[in-house]
Amino acid sequence: MAGPVVAAAVIMNPGSSLRMLVRDSKCLTEKNREKIYERLISSEEVYIGVSMVDSMTIDLINILQATLRAMGEAVGRLTIPPACALVDGNVSPPLMCRSIPVIGGDMTEPSISAASIVAKVTRDRYMGSMEDCYPGYGFSRHKGYATKDHIEAIHRLGPCRIHRRSFKGVS
Repeated sequence: MAGPVVAAAVIMNPGSSLRMLVRDSKCLTEKNREKIYERLISSEEVYIGVSMVDSMTIDLINILQATLRAMGEAVGRLTIPPACALVDGNVSPPLMCRSIPVIGGDMTEPSISAASIVAKVTRDRYMGSMEDCYPGYGFSRHKGYATKDHIEAIHRLGPCRIHRRSFKGVS
C-alpha cells in the first residue's frame, strides 16, 4: 500500500558457496535475510543491480508495469552484462539480453532467490527509514503492507506522499 517497488538482479559465480545459503526471501526470518544480504553485497563472487520505482510512478503506470521497469533497470545496473536473465514470474521485462520467465523461480533458482533477498532487505530498510519522515504510520513494523495497523493509520492520518493512491484502501 506504500513505498516503492524494488527489484534486484544478481549474478552469482556458479561455484559460490552462497548459492547454498539463499532461499526465497519470504521463507527466511528477517535476521537470516539480513545476514545473507550482508554476505551477498560484500562478496566478490556476486554482482548486484538494484532499482526502485516510486509510489507515484506505480500509480501512473500500474504495479505490473512498475515492477517490470524496476526489473529492467536492475539488470541494466549490473556491472557485468548478463548473457541471459532468469526472471521470477510469468512475464519478462524488455531486456538487452535473452530472458526466461520462471514461475516460482525464487524457490528454485539461486540467483533469483538472492535477488529476492536483496530486493526485500533494500525495501524493508527504506520503509524503516520512512518512519521518521512519516510518524504514526508504523512503516518500520509493517513495511507498507496492508496490515490492520496500517489501514487504521491511513484512516486516522490519511495517506502520505509514499502511499500508492491507486491501491484499494488508500484513497
